[in-house]
Amino acid sequence: MTSREYILSQIRDSRRQSVDMPDLASINPVEYQDRIERFMSTVEQVGGHAVLLEEGADINAELQKLYPSSKVIASSLPYIQADKNPDTVAEASDLADVDLGVVEGKVAVTENGCVWVPQTMKERAVMFISQSLAIIVDRNDIVSNMHQAYRMVQTPDLGYGCFISGPSKTADIAQALVMGAQAARKVTVVII
Repeated sequence: MTSREYILSQIRDSRRQSVDMPDLASINPVEYQDRIERFMSTVEQVGGHAVLLEEGADINAELQKLYPSSKVIASSLPYIQADKNPDTVAEASDLADVDLGVVEGKVAVTENGCVWVPQTMKERAVMFISQSLAIIVDRNDIVSNMHQAYRMVQTPDLGYGCFISGPSKTADIAQALVMGAQAARKVTVVII
């Protein structure tokens, strides 16, 4: 027996017993009665901020209040007053000076404070290159758990979307948690 044959036989012999997938109907995912309040609390726990707007409130005035020092705002949302539009910049690097990026989330998840943000703009870099990120979410799109969220997630025409949960975080170095290491330093979810 060659060493190659020996190695392959050892691999074949060491395989574990196969196990059937669990019956998903038997899983009881967490449910929250007051999804909005609990979602806001969870967002705070993961390092973000959440704001519930009153009906009819001016979202641009709220963003100005939340981020008063933002000089360059980028968004492709028609109801947001922005200095740059990620649909009309020549390339992603044109967004390098963005203080506040404003995007729209389609599903918010109470159990972990994340929001599904599909790419609806040409340059998705705005979600990651902005110093701060505001995600607009409709209060009716807040679900209790990821099981419900995945049933609502749709792949956008541009083929990209991601779940965002608070600001960028890492604890790779000396197990010290650092916020804003690779992407937005601050994330606010604005619930409308």
